[in-house]
Amino acid sequence: VQLQASGGGLVQAGGSLRLSCAASGFTFDFYAIGWFRQAPGKEREGVSCFSSSDGSTYYADSVKGRFTISSDNAKNTVYLQMNRLKPEDTAVYYCAGVESTWCGSDSYEYDYWGQGTQVTVSS
Repeated sequence: VQLQASGGGLVQAGGSLRLSCAASGFTFDFYAIGWFRQAPGKEREGVSCFSSSDGSTYYADSVKGRFTISSDNAKNTVYLQMNRLKPEDTAVYYCAGVESTWCGSDSYEYDYWGQGTQVTVSS
């Protein structure tokens, strides 16, 4: 199983970015893909999750109404659309996967991790 995160960059506050998590090697009937972020000096935080079993999603309170997670099964890719970005969204963003029928918000619940992609929001 491999996960490849991409799409990070530098954006001004109020701007948007779309992160992509390309998955390969998933042979599970059901899986969850989560997005996490880690800012310098802070713990890794669960941001959002998508469950393939029923399409359910999870969002941290800090991103609700601004971020949207979606999946393109044909491309084996999960996206995180981030709108109205704030300086406090600055972090390295990681995608992670696990064989599961539900979304988890804690990093220990995931088995597979992609490399991070840096998101920097300037004020």
